[in-house]
Amino acid sequence: MCTDQQNMSGCYADCLERPLSRGFRTLGKLIARNPWCFVIIPIILSVGFGVGFCFLERREFNKLEELFTPEGGIAKGQKDFMKKHFPINDSGQFSVQRLYTTGIFASLIIVSTSQNILNGSNFEELRRLDETVKNLTSKSHQRFSQLCAQVDGPSCLPANPLLNTITNSTEDILLTYPLLYNGEYVGLYIGGVTLGPGRHVLKAQALRFLYFLKDDNEKIQNFSLEWLENFMDDLPQEIEKLHLKSLKVYHWTSISLQKEYDESPRRAIPLFSITYAVTILFSILSCVSLDNVRNKIWLTTLGVISPGLAILTSFGLLLLCGVPFSRTVANAPFLILGVGMDNMFIIISCWQQTKVTSTLEERMADTYQEAAVSITITTLTDVLAFYIGIMNHYPSVQSFCIYTGTALVFCYIYCITFFGAILALNGIHENNKRHWLICMKVNDKKDDRRSVLYNICCVGGSYDPKRETETEHPITVFFYKYYGPFLTKPLTKVLVLLMYLGYLSASIYGCFHIQDGIDIRDLTDANSPLTKFYDAEALYFSKYGPTIMVVVTNDANYWDIQTREIIEACIQELEKNHHIAKEYTVSWLRTFERIAREENLNITTRENFMKHLNRIYVNFPEFRQDIKTDGHAIKTSRFFIQAVNIVTVDDGKSMLSHLRDVTDNCNVEVFVYHPLFIYLDQYVMIIQNTIQNILVATVVMVVISVLFIPDPLCSLWVAFVIASVIVGVTGFMFFWKVNLDSISMINLVICIGFSVDFSAHIIYASVSNRKLNANERVIDALHVLGYPIVQGALSTILGIAALSAAQSYIFRSFFKIMFLVMTFGALHGLLFIPVFLMTVGACRKTGNGKVDLKHKETEDTDKNPKDLSPAVIYKVHPLASDIQMRRPEMSLPGYAISTSNVKDYSSLDGNCYCMNWQGSFYSVLHPDVKPKCDDNANKFVEYRRRML
Repeated sequence: MCTDQQNMSGCYADCLERPLSRGFRTLGKLIARNPWCFVIIPIILSVGFGVGFCFLERREFNKLEELFTPEGGIAKGQKDFMKKHFPINDSGQFSVQRLYTTGIFASLIIVSTSQNILNGSNFEELRRLDETVKNLTSKSHQRFSQLCAQVDGPSCLPANPLLNTITNSTEDILLTYPLLYNGEYVGLYIGGVTLGPGRHVLKAQALRFLYFLKDDNEKIQNFSLEWLENFMDDLPQEIEKLHLKSLKVYHWTSISLQKEYDESPRRAIPLFSITYAVTILFSILSCVSLDNVRNKIWLTTLGVISPGLAILTSFGLLLLCGVPFSRTVANAPFLILGVGMDNMFIIISCWQQTKVTSTLEERMADTYQEAAVSITITTLTDVLAFYIGIMNHYPSVQSFCIYTGTALVFCYIYCITFFGAILALNGIHENNKRHWLICMKVNDKKDDRRSVLYNICCVGGSYDPKRETETEHPITVFFYKYYGPFLTKPLTKVLVLLMYLGYLSASIYGCFHIQDGIDIRDLTDANSPLTKFYDAEALYFSKYGPTIMVVVTNDANYWDIQTREIIEACIQELEKNHHIAKEYTVSWLRTFERIAREENLNITTRENFMKHLNRIYVNFPEFRQDIKTDGHAIKTSRFFIQAVNIVTVDDGKSMLSHLRDVTDNCNVEVFVYHPLFIYLDQYVMIIQNTIQNILVATVVMVVISVLFIPDPLCSLWVAFVIASVIVGVTGFMFFWKVNLDSISMINLVICIGFSVDFSAHIIYASVSNRKLNANERVIDALHVLGYPIVQGALSTILGIAALSAAQSYIFRSFFKIMFLVMTFGALHGLLFIPVFLMTVGACRKTGNGKVDLKHKETEDTDKNPKDLSPAVIYKVHPLASDIQMRRPEMSLPGYAISTSNVKDYSSLDGNCYCMNWQGSFYSVLHPDVKPKCDDNANKFVEYRRRML
């Protein structure tokens, strides 16, 4: 229980942290007594749950539309409506503009090396190219003519409306654009057009051939997909055989992007191998020492197994439970390995700060008590950040977050069990003074009678006799003796503040200019043939965009003049958008009204309207697909408007937003739809989802910090770090040309948890320190944690560095954002936060660290024992255990801290006895402090000291 004398905030933090520390201390002792149990059990669990990988293929979902478009998107619901009311007829009545999906097709963009592809000299090569494609077969020997989408009965849809003219002509042809003389729209098929008077084509640089296939049922669909597979495999060789002289051909299919995405992890496997090898090698080398006994090579080598077991257990468990698995989860092992390494570095650092002369149980207890709380804080922030990401509307993000969050839970469990057991076994090895390589016992002192080589290779186990701890790493000494004091200089603090203001200014600028949404073409590899196809498409076919459906969803009274005027007004309002060419609008209602006027038909009543409706089908049979009736009324219908000049994603986004605003204000139930709108919907939700995740996660991080860091005011520093790093990463994404999309959102979820890791360690260590001087507290924190932070950041950065060479957008963006997260996280943890903590006094009252002993000699005698400062323990109580017997220059039993770091008052002299010692709490009884009143009679003085 917390005492009444404790302030509320301190009580709240300690009441949660104290039992947790004691619990971990007990766990440390338990592991020290039974290390092999904690080695074997995790391995058995990993093997058992690893069976779940047998279900990997069954759990995979990798369709791009499912992964990178938001669940519950507007266009997805509209697609379901279109599927129900306007089904596709591939056999006899196929129409490209009426597709509610992208369809199954192959596409060729043919670019002329001369100035005009419509020259008669090119026609022969175009005919041969078309015949070559049509002669391709599937693995089941299905020809294109058997699978093609059909119009006018059994006829295949021409790959290009000009093909009949090209086939029957050897001379240049004259045509109008984008509508031919017969009114057929060809904006999709002719590119790089130069127009003359009357919209006549003077020349064109490119043609597009589209080969649509049937999609009527599952059997036909499988045949069509087989044909496309063969098309992708065989076409490049077939084109080479044609020896085309004046044409360049770029090919693409409706499944090319999906295939490219599916194969990207396989192509990245060599990079994965390099990444893991570099990370593991760095982790091992960074913990190597020249001591032949206390060398940590085997400890770190076996330590990297712990994250691997966590991945095997967590992924296997989730696969057994039927959780969907997306390819975006392929990034998760990098993170798990990085987190596992970070935790390992912290535990090893705390182990090295314990007394070598203590028993194994006490060293493990001290290590766990000090390291486990800090690791628990950072693990909770990471895990909760990922689980909060499950609230996201993007399936790819949801899958990634649930797999990674669960893996982090097991990584934490295995770190404090499996790796702790390895640490205990290594401790036994060290206590027995056995050589790290040959496992033979060696002397801990050099033998002058032996050779230099013998003393180098066969002597080990030495330690710092003054501090009774392992010899510190040179970089640890650097942080304590040089780097920490350097940060205390006023000029350094001013420079750091100016540097932070520059960082913040650049970040805020980038946040206001970052682009949002994923361009689906970014999912191709940089050197992929698809990239060349997309470039050619953007160059020659960006003038005319998609044909957009305008769907009236209810059974409106079309025979009513006022209703028709409302529908017409709505269409006219849509046509006012500068991305819509109103001269190419297709409206069955306008056509019907024109026919009614020309033939003097009465269509103002239901009976007459429905009776005369068949007149429109005589000359325009395609309108049958746009009007759905039940015999007595029109249940739903659709019109078409033509988009133009959709050059960038921003153009499409702004157009869609405006069109939806118009339809929302129409006095009839209507919506606009095109299959591409499913992907554009991500722009509507991406920013909203990102902000929601960041805000919720930040609140959760602050709450965790309040619970665990023993000063709630310092939790504000945690919120500050999260906000600062996220702003920095988001802003610098703009400078590195990374868009805010569903893939980068995954990485920003990572950022929320990982941004605070390094700084949380420093904040916790500084606040837990009982020194009065803020500078000294921060220097002590850097002393213990500076090198582990460097190890953690460098191991992750070096690990992901290989991904910078990846051709896949997913892995490139992952590298860029993780690099920013690690760099800015380490920068805050090692530079900004230490300076800020020094400047503002680390969230609590600061002192100059100096004590006037002469003044205190008289003053402290009259103080309440609770107010006395820590004293050096000069004598050990007769009832104290062996482990409590410590050197007189040490301030606390079991802790490595010299008298220079302890305030010694004459009122606490050499007769102080250590009465109680448990963890980081100890009590002393001072015989000279006489009771002044009943309230403080015979009370113990309890002091708290943190190793960190």
